[in-house]
Amino acid sequence: MTGNTAERAGPVSGGRVSPPVRRRRLGAALRRYREAAGFTIEQVAERLECSTSKISRLETAQTGASARDVRDMLLLYEVDQRALEELTSIARETRQRGWWQTYGTALTGSFVGFEAAAHTIRSYEAQCVPGLLQTEEYARCVIMAARPVPLTHAHDRVQIRLARQGVLTQDQPVEVWYVLDEAVLHRRVGGHEVMRAQLDHLRLVADLACVRLQVLPFEAGAHAGMDGSFVVLGFPDGDPDTVYVTTATGGAMHDRAEEVARYATIFAELADRALSPAASLDLIAGIGRG
Repeated sequence: MTGNTAERAGPVSGGRVSPPVRRRRLGAALRRYREAAGFTIEQVAERLECSTSKISRLETAQTGASARDVRDMLLLYEVDQRALEELTSIARETRQRGWWQTYGTALTGSFVGFEAAAHTIRSYEAQCVPGLLQTEEYARCVIMAARPVPLTHAHDRVQIRLARQGVLTQDQPVEVWYVLDEAVLHRRVGGHEVMRAQLDHLRLVADLACVRLQVLPFEAGAHAGMDGSFVVLGFPDGDPDTVYVTTATGGAMHDRAEEVARYATIFAELADRALSPAASLDLIAGIGRG
């Protein structure tokens, strides 16, 4: 493994401001103020001389809003000055570039932005070691196997994955809780040496105060997580918790309260049936010696 986690922490440490999360917060606020003022999307579009699709995209965070867009909408809704200033400031933050965007087309989707802003992460992984816990060699093998891409893009994706790990060592690290299916530990990714180094790394990173790691053993039999891997992201400041569900095309984000509650319940059931953290580390060590 090249370097260490602390050396790679730079791009993500020093704050939790994330454009995707700010965009979602802004869109939700714009929708609430519009509804409170009694306007329909069509009426707002007519008054501001723009398309209804633009208003809809702003409210659903599909696109970023300019400070001018926000100011025009809030003046129409007769929002007080304090709220106007707060939301125009958030609009400017949504225009900032996340550190991961410097890698251009190597990364698509908004998960990294949400992960960077999260304060808690609860995740069940059925197939491979989670990205925040991967070694460089293991990450490279997983990326090349899962989605064939040009070598330059693969390299950038590995670097992004390693940089993401800074959330575990920054000044206010994210609190992570992982439940790994035992199959993850037995699936030999990259050969014996790569896998042994990865299992050793799991034991090391589990010593971090912000990390809780459990293994769901084969003997648990059928369980609530058999539909696949997922991540529950928790946010501060009233931002809604979000679920990221892994799919063959990269994954899908859900923030409807009933969806989040369902996955939170599934995770609790998996954690309850998994080995304790101490027993999990003993199992990892035993497999690593095999």
